Amino acid sequence: MKRSASIVNKLVPYITVVLVLFLWETLVRVEHIPQYILPGPVQILGTLAASCEILMMHTLITLEEALLGFVLAIVIAFITAFMLNNIHWLNRAFYPVLILSQTIPIITLAPLFLIWFGWGLLPKIIVVILVCFFPAAISLINGLNSIDPDLINLFRSMGANRIAIFNMVKLPAAMPAFFSGLKISASYSIMAAVIGEWLGAQHGLGYYMTLSQKSFRVDQVLAAVVIISVLSLLIVKVIDFIEYLLTPWNHLKEEWINNQ
Repeated sequence: MKRSASIVNKLVPYITVVLVLFLWETLVRVEHIPQYILPGPVQILGTLAASCEILMMHTLITLEEALLGFVLAIVIAFITAFMLNNIHWLNRAFYPVLILSQTIPIITLAPLFLIWFGWGLLPKIIVVILVCFFPAAISLINGLNSIDPDLINLFRSMGANRIAIFNMVKLPAAMPAFFSGLKISASYSIMAAVIGEWLGAQHGLGYYMTLSQKSFRVDQVLAAVVIISVLSLLIVKVIDFIEYLLTPWNHLKEEWINNQ
């Protein structure tokens, strides 16, 4: 019974998506909605197939920008979290600034990056870093700060230094929180690259969507949206797989709780 319930729970999201697409296609056909206003899923899939080659070219460029920015954001977030967790005066000084930085709309900064850094790859990567950095950094900082102090004192009593405590106690315990932030960052990475391309680019899905929108090709815009959604989902699934490999104890704990 538990296995059947588990299979049903896994199928529910897919059934929901199929049902929504069916209702969408039905509404477009019954109401005779023009394609330049709202194309149906069948028309969007046809556009994907017809524009496969050009969409692939733009997708690879956007994916490169997103992955480079995402990886750099993880590295910067890890270094920032390590420093703020181990240097208390730095944490008191810069943690509020870190929070305050997220009140600045990225859409207002992106045009300045074009002025400062040109129209190449760098401005898009910076946009991705700024969008992806905060969720990863905050989740890791909170995970590191939530460690039981008694456990840290126990390792100190056994002669462990600060680096050893970080590697053996803090980091493993903070990994579940860190990966939760990484999934949020991963889901934003493609979107951030597209935002950077909207504001100034010669290639990429954002550039393709801008041209399609000006030409009233809504089917092409939605085709690009489908690719963006699929890429974002794939990156999140890759993060899920990496989490499964690096934190097996967390999944064993979840399975034990589910079996109770």
